Amino acid sequence: MSPAPPRLRNIGPKSAAWLRQVGLRTLDDLAAVGPVDAYMRVRRAGFRPGLNLLYAIEGALNDTHWQDVPDARRTELVAAAEAAIAQLPPPRGRPAAAPVTTTHMDGDAEDDARMPHGDDRDEAGERQGDDGTH
Repeated sequence: MSPAPPRLRNIGPKSAAWLRQVGLRTLDDLAAVGPVDAYMRVRRAGFRPGLNLLYAIEGALNDTHWQDVPDARRTELVAAAEAAIAQLPPPRGRPAAAPVTTTHMDGDAEDDARMPHGDDRDEAGERQGDDGTH
């Protein structure tokens, strides 16, 4: 039985398993591809890593805690990862997600939205009969 690979700083068991699954087992492996490519390999393999994995890999490569990665470097890493994510093909079997939009309602529309649909109540909140009477 071969010895377990050395534990990488900032890399927990789940992240280590993801990295092993994509062939990145050592610090040298990570250094050869860099943090963004390592992160993208994990994503392309079907896992759903958060940005903390990106910061953790950067910290591991610089022998620092992931929370100590400077904000400017984090911004660079996120921009590079977002650019790489934009190049990924859309998921098979379902359309790419559309941009999220926010709908703003005026006061009357908000009141209407709060009233249950199909409820036969008048403005005073009293239930009406089938013929519209109380």
